[in-house]
Amino acid sequence: MSLTELSGESAPESLPGPAPAAPGRPARRASPLAALLLRLHFYTGVLIAPFLVVAALTGLAYTVTPQLDQLLYGDQLTVASVGDQPRPLAEQVTAARDAHPSGDLVSVAPGTGDQTTRVVFALEELGEKQHTVYVDPYTGAVQGQLTTWFGSTPATTWLDDLHRNLHLGEVGRHYSEIAASWLWVLALGGVILWWRRRQNGRARAKHLLVPDLSTGRGVRRTRGWHATTGVWLTIGLLFLAATGLTWSRFAGANFGAGLDALDARRPVLSTTLDGAPSSGGGEHQHGGAPPSAAADPATFDRVLAVARDAGLAGPVEISPGAPGTAWAVAQTDNVWPVRFDQVAVDPDTNAVTSRNDYADWSLLAKLSALGVQAHMGLLFGVVNQILLAALAVGLLCVIVWGYRMWWQRRPTRDDRRALVGTPPARGGLRGLPWWALLLGVPVVAAVGWALPWFGVPLLGFLIVDIVVGALARRRGSRRRDPAAVAG
Repeated sequence: MSLTELSGESAPESLPGPAPAAPGRPARRASPLAALLLRLHFYTGVLIAPFLVVAALTGLAYTVTPQLDQLLYGDQLTVASVGDQPRPLAEQVTAARDAHPSGDLVSVAPGTGDQTTRVVFALEELGEKQHTVYVDPYTGAVQGQLTTWFGSTPATTWLDDLHRNLHLGEVGRHYSEIAASWLWVLALGGVILWWRRRQNGRARAKHLLVPDLSTGRGVRRTRGWHATTGVWLTIGLLFLAATGLTWSRFAGANFGAGLDALDARRPVLSTTLDGAPSSGGGEHQHGGAPPSAAADPATFDRVLAVARDAGLAGPVEISPGAPGTAWAVAQTDNVWPVRFDQVAVDPDTNAVTSRNDYADWSLLAKLSALGVQAHMGLLFGVVNQILLAALAVGLLCVIVWGYRMWWQRRPTRDDRRALVGTPPARGGLRGLPWWALLLGVPVVAAVGWALPWFGVPLLGFLIVDIVVGALARRRGSRRRDPAAVAG
């Protein structure tokens, strides 16, 4: 949630302090854990917020990719008129091959409704990218060709790369992993800090979810908007952090290793005719298939008919296999309720040799697949896009309010001015009880190992903060008046 939540306990002299405690009731002091959390929340908010701003802006741009695709590539992606019956796939594949004579045909996605049929060709010089030829399923006419990346159009691919790595390749992936690794820490830390401030009385507790606008202007009002907005965003931000980390560079690799250890990965469809398991994974969120030898266009119709008889309704993708192997047919309906069933079909005997039903996936595999689709704005259609856009805009607002609080807390007296407010006081770590350190250190170390871009910066922050604190105390002791010390 909150990114630079600042407690009134550390307010500078230029701002009014907390209200005095009621007679006979001692003022509540910050616990060492709260003081440590506040300082960590402040510094990580200041340092991580720029990464989150970039992630939010690029993610916000990605939410509109379905509409952008339709605007830029509508002539290729959709048909002008929906006919009564589609033409045979053999005719459509032949038309696509005539328009694109080179390359290996790797998949065919028959058009449904107003969607064109997508015939995908792989070429060695394109690497991971492919050429997709779009065919009107009702007339068999080719409507265009695009260079795609696992089905994504050029515009979607460009925005995807911008969000994931800023078009900097593997180096750029660090930025998004840093943002995801710290987003959940800042969100939960902000909730704890705000709850601690609001827990005194029911009248104040209601402002956990509603900004308290009765405190006039200044930092208190900004804090109210900052914190309560963050509380509303918390669940969504935790979801984005978790799903983003699953395909990050280092944390994603650890997540994958955990799935392997638990045997919880998405099952791989066997395309061998003897029933032996196929090699390879298939964990990429966009799908895809290896190139095959030249396929007889007429076989696509037979394989599709077998898959339909086997229960694969809705949009599907047919991937021809190499000679002596089965063809794979997979459902590609990413909108809830999703349909991800797969069957392998022997192209010579028209027999189903293997199947992989979504209902049989492990719980972790299902959650991982659903999380990816929701993170990409596909799972609930337009509603999903609106929710993601609201999260991105809300996060940007929380960040701006956080920095505004930092500026509003600056000292403004003539003899003591500064550009920004002072950070929360250090010393929380030294005040923690031994049992908290005994339990907390192993837990934080384990999380830091699983999420390296959380662990390494945290370790660096603690080292720098301890060194800076020691130097400050040393300078302070040298500046003391000897007479005052003696007194």
